[in-house]
Amino acid sequence: MNIFDERLTQDLLDYPPLIEALDLAFKDDPYIPVRQHLTIPKDAADDATLLLMPAWNEAYIGVKLATIHPENPENGLPSVHASYLLKSAKTGANLAMLDGAALTRIRTAATSALAAQYLARDRASTLLMIGAGALSLPLIEAHCSVRPIDRIMLWNRGAERGRLLLEKLDSRAELVTDLDVAVSEADIISCATLSSVPLVRGECVRPGTHVDLVGAYTPSMRESDAQLIEHSSVFVDTRMEAAHEAGDLIQVAREGRWTMDQILADLPDLCGGRHPGRQTEDEITVFKSVGASLEDLVAASLAYERFIA
Repeated sequence: MNIFDERLTQDLLDYPPLIEALDLAFKDDPYIPVRQHLTIPKDAADDATLLLMPAWNEAYIGVKLATIHPENPENGLPSVHASYLLKSAKTGANLAMLDGAALTRIRTAATSALAAQYLARDRASTLLMIGAGALSLPLIEAHCSVRPIDRIMLWNRGAERGRLLLEKLDSRAELVTDLDVAVSEADIISCATLSSVPLVRGECVRPGTHVDLVGAYTPSMRESDAQLIEHSSVFVDTRMEAAHEAGDLIQVAREGRWTMDQILADLPDLCGGRHPGRQTEDEITVFKSVGASLEDLVAASLAYERFIA
């Protein structure tokens, strides 16, 4: 069996072909198994999460085993640790073990960029990245691969992590301190945090903006306020997972200000042509990402096929 470490997993995946592969996979209206989302209680810290995410198609079977420890960054460790096992669907033979964290970062960013192809304005040129964690650089790179981004604003609660991210980017990037002002100037807002309070306020979002919400992966978390969700066209990667895990949507629904049946489309709808995506220049669009096992399978199989080519 082939072992792909973090570096090799990253080197085998490029955003344009991965985004195209994801588009084709969602276009086929695939069956996406429900993942197992288990809480691991911890006495002295936030509860940990264990994720088991299986998926399969005619060629491959895959499963991701991931753990999420929210307090890890305080100790200099990633929040997510994961591995991905890719098997032959024909024989069941083990084909590859990939670094799950790298795979998750890249496929998550590619999925957000795929959504942006349908939901962001064609001329969107200013990107605001909220958060400076492990997902931030991949999200920036992925969005820049599908839209003509010439200005990148970075905001993070801790300035030092923001500066470290800035060092990895080119002259288009700048640190900002006033989040509301940055939100009001952005064409695309990508948010990847562990926040439990709203960061993107609807009253600050200008018409025509696309908002990419990647964090808030439990019902108790949120990155946006109710006003944004109420006054936006809302899209998700998969409806089933969003109903159970999309904190931004679940909390607004619990407040009675919005309902889950107001989700306009998911990625199978968008990629399959059952919904046109953005319909006006002034429309505010929101893509709430919670992740899907299909995304891991597509990325892992693409990496494997490139490796053996």
